[in-house]
Amino acid sequence: MQDKDAIQGVLIQLGTEVVQSNRKEDFQILLDTINNLLNTDFQRLISILYRVDVSENKLRHLLNTNPNEDAAKIIAALLIERQKQKIESRKNTAKDNSIPDDEKW
Repeated sequence: MQDKDAIQGVLIQLGTEVVQSNRKEDFQILLDTINNLLNTDFQRLISILYRVDVSENKLRHLLNTNPNEDAAKIIAALLIERQKQKIESRKNTAKDNSIPDDEKW
């Protein structure tokens, strides 16, 4: 379930409408969106990767070491990985109720 949530979170970050579909369809929509950005609005894709906090060094390394792999798949995998990290972080933060409500921001 976390993969589906992560993929849908990435689609939202990319400004793509999320419809009720399965993980495979969501992933294909993600790939199509990334490919479209690669071909038509590369600067926007770079901006999104920066905003989502995808490691530039990791992306460069993966693209250089996997020259025959579809770049959209590599980018999608990194976006999903980062989204999963954010989901996990939010879960861990939500579990930490040691801060009194009146001191929370």
